[in-house]
Amino acid sequence: MSTMPRLNETAPDFSAETTHGPRSLGDYRGKWLILFSHPADFTPVCTTEFIAFSRNYEKFQALGCDLLGLSIDSNFAHIAWARNIEENFGVKVPFPIIADLSMSVANEYGMIQPGASDTSAVRATFFIDPESKLRAMVYYPMTNGRSIAEFLRLLEALQTSDKHTVATPEAWQPGEKVIVPPPKTQADAESRKAAGYDYTDWYFSKKDLAK
Repeated sequence: MSTMPRLNETAPDFSAETTHGPRSLGDYRGKWLILFSHPADFTPVCTTEFIAFSRNYEKFQALGCDLLGLSIDSNFAHIAWARNIEENFGVKVPFPIIADLSMSVANEYGMIQPGASDTSAVRATFFIDPESKLRAMVYYPMTNGRSIAEFLRLLEALQTSDKHTVATPEAWQPGEKVIVPPPKTQADAESRKAAGYDYTDWYFSKKDLAK
């Protein structure tokens, strides 16, 4: 039976065969990991996603993040599909893909959604931090491809929040102002206007990260 992992808890452990050999969650400790599932190999929407993940692979690596794909297909199918993508689109898939015919990893991460399919994973994406904590989950239906640019943006936002103890507003991009955490006491609320922030109200202030 499929379960649902929870944010800010340790991500479900796994050991699995991949196109790059055996992989486990522990192999990624100390780095960020984006684990993502797709419905099936040799399908058009999934192919566009793998091309985009592959083309942005170096950007993820520069942010200290590895990528790991998964579908309920065999290792042989994954290898053939990755080779096909390189032959037909000129894009080499540089990251491993988990073979999950038993659906063990998919079920642990809630990638199987009975309303969509009992035997195929939906487009689920999990952001796992260097301490193996699950920090974000994004689910898409089978019919619609994900935005890899949004995943890069979200990864940088999570890292920025961790490093600077701030929040980021809607559609925030690196270099833009961040949100200062709201004051926790009445005294702090009353002094917030004079604190030197880009002040709108006691609960809403922004700042540049350099300040």
